Amino acid sequence: MSRARRLPEFEHAPTDRPRERLDHVEAGPPTPLKETLERLVELPDETVLVQFNDRAPQHLYPKLDDRGYEFETVTADDVAVTAIWK
Repeated sequence: MSRARRLPEFEHAPTDRPRERLDHVEAGPPTPLKETLERLVELPDETVLVQFNDRAPQHLYPKLDDRGYEFETVTADDVAVTAIWK
């Protein structure tokens, strides 16, 4: 079970939209990539998905680009936090 994690300050991610969190810090590949892409399909376009991971999700970035998403990753408390939005 994941614990509550601090949401960092993002420079570019929208702050005036609903957010949904997805904690993958303890999940090994390919679970974070697969579950993040599946969750994005289910979310309304106005929702920002915030993914917590143990590292920057380098393999996710090109898939997000291909699907028209914007994203930003920052590191907070040794966790890579990626905001993903349309």
